[in-house]
Amino acid sequence: MSRRGLGMMTGMDQGPETEYSRSGRRRRPSDDLPDDPGPDDVAAAILGRPITLTRREVSTGADVSLLSARRFWHALGFPLVTSDDKLFNEADLHALRTVAAIVRAGELDESTALALTRAFARTADRLAAWQVQLVAEAVAIEQGVDEEAVLPTTHSGLTTARETAKAVVDMADELEPLLVYAWRRHLTDALSRMLADAEPTTDEEGTHRHIGFADLVSFTSLVRKLSERELATVVARFELLTSDVVTAHGGRIVKTVGDEILFSNREAAPAAATALDLVDAMADDELLPDVRVGLAAGRVLSRLGDVFGTTVNRASRLTSIAHPGRVLVDGPMASALDSVSGFELTPLRPRTLRGVGRVHPHVLLRAAATGRRTGRVVPIDLTDPIKAIHPNDLTSAPPEESS
Repeated sequence: MSRRGLGMMTGMDQGPETEYSRSGRRRRPSDDLPDDPGPDDVAAAILGRPITLTRREVSTGADVSLLSARRFWHALGFPLVTSDDKLFNEADLHALRTVAAIVRAGELDESTALALTRAFARTADRLAAWQVQLVAEAVAIEQGVDEEAVLPTTHSGLTTARETAKAVVDMADELEPLLVYAWRRHLTDALSRMLADAEPTTDEEGTHRHIGFADLVSFTSLVRKLSERELATVVARFELLTSDVVTAHGGRIVKTVGDEILFSNREAAPAAATALDLVDAMADDELLPDVRVGLAAGRVLSRLGDVFGTTVNRASRLTSIAHPGRVLVDGPMASALDSVSGFELTPLRPRTLRGVGRVHPHVLLRAAATGRRTGRVVPIDLTDPIKAIHPNDLTSAPPEESS
């Protein structure tokens, strides 16, 4: 019996034993797929079991009501099923049994269990789409497909889609332990942050954070000048560079929205260094336009993996009035950096920002003796999306905003 699909339940599966064909070549899971695999073939290969169960059989097997089974399926992000067609398999049954057992044991109530399921589903949905897109691009390039067909924004050709499905099926067992490992590492970091932020007594809500927004300058006009393929390369390049810079300073990227990222740091100095390094990284990159950054310090509310509150709004508004290639910080952030070496702060006149109120912005610079971050500048070739996104693998004033 195939072991595929069981590892996702335990997180301990090390993959199936190596099998070889008569020719001596290592057998791959895709060898069992037909030449023209369809959705059902891929589902059976990825999940390890064929689609053989109806919704009633799944709910009966898990000893839960149809209503509870439907809530679980909906929490996973899939459309509700009202027919008695065979749309499920043993993996679905096992997952439902696992969640039901957690609720019955009193470890979590049903609403919390469903919320956790939604968190898994939202993350997994984006992750799966992202990974399939990356593999499809690599397959298309290897096949010599027309460059526009490589784009994630276009529909893949039938040949590319089939080869992508086979490639993902072959890699699923190898990637699964990495997924579990990454989740456990980030789970450890999240718990560590929570314990470090815990306060014995406080009347204030939220946790203290240093929040930054980084926004690509003139991105709208840039979009009009680039082809779709070039635009996709720019966005991927921006996400790669910002991720490298933020994580290098111990920060966390809360979210990315096209031409903008929101990041968070526990301490002021790493947040300031992150902002300045982002400015330098974009200035040194031939592919990307300049960036402007706003930083604010204060309490934020964390929910659904995102952060909310006045501090977040203040950082966003400061970004909108910053000059290209500059970093603006609010008063609390300037106070936190006042005694920190390596930075210079130039106060500007107070501003009234829409939805935020009166702020006292400061321009953040590196201290003269510190100098700019140095790095090797690599020429960018927009015709090669892999080299453009990973080049290191190669040997006027904005108007004041008023309320």
